[in-house]
Amino acid sequence: MKETPLSNCERDFLLKAIEEKKRLDGRQTYDYRKIKIKFGTDYGCCFVDLGLTRVMAQVSGELVAPKESRPNEGIMFFNIELSPMAAPTFEQGRQSELSVKLNRQLERCLRNSKCIDTESLCVVSGEKVWQIRVDVHMLNHDGNLMDAASIAAITALCHFRRPDVSIQGDEVTVYSPEERDPIPLSIYHMPISVSFSFFQQGTYLLVDPCEREERVMDGLLMIAMNKHREICSIQSSGGIMLLKEQVMRCSKIASVKVSEITELVVKALENDKKARKAGEKCGFAESLPQERITALKVGKTPVEVMDVTEQANDIVQKAESCSLTVHTRVPSPLVPVPGVGQVGQGQQTTWGLEEEEEEEEEEEEVDEEEESDNSSEQDKKVTKMEEEDSRGDVVEISDSEEEEVVILHPETADKALKNTGSSFHQKGAAPSKQKRKK
Repeated sequence: MKETPLSNCERDFLLKAIEEKKRLDGRQTYDYRKIKIKFGTDYGCCFVDLGLTRVMAQVSGELVAPKESRPNEGIMFFNIELSPMAAPTFEQGRQSELSVKLNRQLERCLRNSKCIDTESLCVVSGEKVWQIRVDVHMLNHDGNLMDAASIAAITALCHFRRPDVSIQGDEVTVYSPEERDPIPLSIYHMPISVSFSFFQQGTYLLVDPCEREERVMDGLLMIAMNKHREICSIQSSGGIMLLKEQVMRCSKIASVKVSEITELVVKALENDKKARKAGEKCGFAESLPQERITALKVGKTPVEVMDVTEQANDIVQKAESCSLTVHTRVPSPLVPVPGVGQVGQGQQTTWGLEEEEEEEEEEEEVDEEEESDNSSEQDKKVTKMEEEDSRGDVVEISDSEEEEVVILHPETADKALKNTGSSFHQKGAAPSKQKRKK
């Protein structure tokens, strides 16, 4: 898969910014991006962040037969893996031109520079030696993979510890870390690669190019050097012709950058060693309290514990001032199902209660019928009273069932007094009577 080319506008913008000595991330011409070095829980695991470029290096060792040409020396093996996780242009399980170039450059930087004492890796001459394997995985690609890979590889080699070995006759015993402390590798110096990108046929120079700057550059120069200003390897790519003065200028800049990076690596190794010796959290466990892993982050709501008594008094006063009554609902006792027997003190038994419930239901039905009859009779009486009210004569019946009570409306009484006078009680109009039936 080929990478997406830049548009003409973006290319022109980048070149114009480089001419004005400006960079996209605000750096100066010779500035490196921020470098972070972290170690894993086990020895030999190292993470390096060069800006947004992220690389992981893992060192492992095993006992193998030596090469016939060098029976007294151990074997160093380097492998760089460009996974699609780092960039969509990388293909899984297939070596690209970039991966081959990075592997060769890393071998020149670390193996051909003799930075590691391979003779100390020999266990039995001609039979068993240690094979040290360095696997470099690209986790994110944002330019300058070679520098990040070289820093991660040499730091992981310095951090690695191989198991201790004892020989008794022809028998070789490999001890676990619990039985004997593992042994570090014998490292003479720390070669580190520094990359320079050239623009417009070498007119402009940048240190530590990012991914977009690499797309518009004309050539690349990689110089591997240690802090003693010893050049371990030089690799040029892009087909650009460089002058002797340009190479010398780049070597002087590389010596300064290598000394700074070496101090950073040594400081990181010392801090990890002190943390492991003191029993403090190191490796991946160190990132937990610093909340670097956001998936394990749990938000906590702050709780105010001051002036609790004042708040409590305010709540009590508000409760007393309110005239609201709170009705508490008393839970009803559990009634067992009919036909169930329960054992124990205070338990209810429903054996033989089915017949009693049927009789109670029949009695309730009879009572409901009688109440319906009485209500119908009362409705009839009420309708009668309403008819009489419409005529003008109102008869009110008291609650007494035995006595008959006749009550005249005041208007009818006045009319009767006017017509009859004093003989009202003898000849008055007979009021309507109604007897309440039981």
